[in-house]
Amino acid sequence: MKTVQLYAVEHDAIRPLPVPDHITGFDQLYEGLALGVYSALRTFDHNKFLHLEHHIQRTRDSMALLGWPDELDETRLRQGLQQACSQYPLPEARVRFDYLAAPPHYLGTDSRLLIGLMPFTPPPPQLFQTGVRVDFAPDLARHNPLAKTADFAQVRRVYKTGGEIYEYLLLGEQGEILEGTSTNFYGVLNGLFHTAGTGVLAGITRQIILDLAEELHIPVSLEPINVTDITQLSEAALSGSSRALLPVVQIGSQVVGNGRPGPICQRILKAYNEFVGREVKTAV
Repeated sequence: MKTVQLYAVEHDAIRPLPVPDHITGFDQLYEGLALGVYSALRTFDHNKFLHLEHHIQRTRDSMALLGWPDELDETRLRQGLQQACSQYPLPEARVRFDYLAAPPHYLGTDSRLLIGLMPFTPPPPQLFQTGVRVDFAPDLARHNPLAKTADFAQVRRVYKTGGEIYEYLLLGEQGEILEGTSTNFYGVLNGLFHTAGTGVLAGITRQIILDLAEELHIPVSLEPINVTDITQLSEAALSGSSRALLPVVQIGSQVVGNGRPGPICQRILKAYNEFVGREVKTAV
């Protein structure tokens, strides 16, 4: 069985759609389709999810922000996710569900709701111990940051991540650090745990991280870190559904703090991992 899969969520079942052998990423998988809104997440324990209801609601919100009158059929989506992930041949999957701007008739379906699956590989454990390096994407911006649209996922492909530069950061007009191309960004400045409060995608993991910081009595600021603040940071981190909270130890040419993951982000990461153990559940 192929490990890169695409399904149309139809009225009575999910139907597999053809996937060319050369496809290795979601951007390729959805290339050529009438791109719409989407959410991406990972499985836990093979067919369980973390805060799936929030991913579904954010997709609804994105549709509303685009002025789409369509209704997202949550029951069919949940059933489709349960079936697709339960039969997936690998222990865990990276999952994406899309509501397209138009149905892909050339693939033989009238459904605008698709589910894509591919192998999930978590960040190597050593990255949480050593941290990662990031840089800037100065010409990249989300035009409607609260709507998670698939066209942005295509545009960001010019910034290759995962090598020496793990992620690229988006900047505001005044040099404020907003977010990464597929992550949210945090910096610890004078003991405050900062992340941008506006102008960014409302990440599901971001909200969990902020809630946990509050529970841990870590002071939070929704004022973004500015590039001029980088030399003063003691810690920095990225979050995302497949990354948890990943420490950042270098931004561009500037080392963050002492160049090692710091205690505030380590406390939040520990709490996050415990939270996941309690909260994951199946789609239905």
